[in-house]
Amino acid sequence: MYEQKQCILIADDEERIVRALKDLLSAKGFHTLTAGNGRAALELCERYRNQIDLALLDVMMPELDGFALLRELRGRNYVLPVIMLTARGEEYDQLQGFQAGADDYVPKPFSTSLLLARIEAVLRRAGRGKAEVMQAGKLLLVPEQRRVEASGQPVELTRREFDLLYCFLCNQGRILSREQLLDTVWGYDYEGDERTVDTHVKNLRSKLHGCGGYIQTVYRVGYRFEVQP
Repeated sequence: MYEQKQCILIADDEERIVRALKDLLSAKGFHTLTAGNGRAALELCERYRNQIDLALLDVMMPELDGFALLRELRGRNYVLPVIMLTARGEEYDQLQGFQAGADDYVPKPFSTSLLLARIEAVLRRAGRGKAEVMQAGKLLLVPEQRRVEASGQPVELTRREFDLLYCFLCNQGRILSREQLLDTVWGYDYEGDERTVDTHVKNLRSKLHGCGGYIQTVYRVGYRFEVQP
């Protein structure tokens, strides 16, 4: 079923987060499986034991929480890379996750570039890594180094600008609404105005040395990143 693409299990009881992660990872080229509670996630792990390459587990889930699920997986000798996702960022919770056998720990809200870089780093350590360089037209982006070149020239971006560009590259050809961009780049609990997206897009375009035109405005909807032939 998953011979060509890597498969990531997303286990979280917040439908909005599951939907956003599924869209993001699918655009990045991953297959995804989703579960809304720990028990359902465990059943998917049993069914696709040799096909799941990595699991994203929320800590606060019904039936089995993320820690209990992780301990269950490790107790059954699952050799499965796991990244814990949680709004709880205290050191004790992180230590509990690592002691249960987590490979990494990402507090919510998180930037997409950070999460994807962590996913690729964990996959690489597990011997399942993917390509590190993203290229579109005259634009080059290296996620782990947070490095961008446009028309052969280095580009200095703020954290938000980099995350925004990364999101566009992961979703080439797709129309992204301002709300989707806010959820993905600024975080699910961001309460600011959607116009902040327009401001950041304007600044980003101005820095891309002639590649700014790749970011197209879709009237009354949002934006689309596309390299014209």
